[in-house]
Amino acid sequence: MNQLNNPDILKLATTVFDIELAGLNSLRDRLGDEFIAAIQTIMACQGHVVVIGMGKSGHIGNKISATLASTGTPAFFVHPGEASHGDLGMITTGDVVLAISNSGETEEVLTILPVIKRMGAPLISLTGKPKSTLAQNSDVHLDVSVSEEACPLGLAPTASTTATLVMGDALAVTLLELRGFTKEDFARSHPAGSLGKKLLLGIDGVMRKGAEIPQVDELASFSEALVEMNSKGLGMTAVTRNGNQVIGVFTDGDLRRTLNQFDQFKEKPIGELATLNPVMIKQDKMAVEAAQIMETHQIHALLVIDDESKLVGALNIHDLLRAGVV
Repeated sequence: MNQLNNPDILKLATTVFDIELAGLNSLRDRLGDEFIAAIQTIMACQGHVVVIGMGKSGHIGNKISATLASTGTPAFFVHPGEASHGDLGMITTGDVVLAISNSGETEEVLTILPVIKRMGAPLISLTGKPKSTLAQNSDVHLDVSVSEEACPLGLAPTASTTATLVMGDALAVTLLELRGFTKEDFARSHPAGSLGKKLLLGIDGVMRKGAEIPQVDELASFSEALVEMNSKGLGMTAVTRNGNQVIGVFTDGDLRRTLNQFDQFKEKPIGELATLNPVMIKQDKMAVEAAQIMETHQIHALLVIDDESKLVGALNIHDLLRAGVV
């Protein structure tokens, strides 16, 4: 076992970065007509992008297919070894095949090449050997070659897999832009993720309803309003007229301002002490919009109303935090 001091360890790591960055810079400089052709081929596809690859190329292919699928380009991965045993049925003439092989001579990929060609599905290949069998038999070839691997033995795929992965990202992001894919589109394919929660969760899924809504009539006493605020724990209460028509809100801030003149106000109905025409949100809005309103107006709670401005719910910043919206 080699005994290395700390500077030597860092030097080895830095060398890996240098080699892989050099490979990426070279790859970037080679982008041209073939990349454009690959984009045009995928944009014209009526089916899926079917990604295939063996070994490390397969691992990279899995990631590329996942990135494509989550950014608006329907895609899935097919293991070429399994393809020869039935999985070729997953590929149709309306698909585009994206084959990955650093050598361009991977046996399992070449075995299914004639079937793909007979099927008529366009074939895009990513290889490190532009004169390889796979490259020469592709409709579009993307050269992802690197001058050297970061592995000092020159054996483990390192710089080459990084180059392939980045080429896949370049394809996915370019396609995303061309399709006009938005954050909302991304959220719809990731409903359980944090972005999905932020963009897809509606107010109705966060707000307090029914008996949980702090609410008092405009003629209620100051004391009754305090009891309602304390029991519901939202730091405010809606002030309503005729049952559920909101006319104002009474908040912790209003309470602090009122306490300085408690004797003067304690006998007044809460409707005279409330903040009239408060900031509110419609129940058909998204939870993230509630967070934006709270931030803009520097408030911590909101009343929720329907199209007739009738009270249907209430929420505060803690509800949004628990829901993962903020």
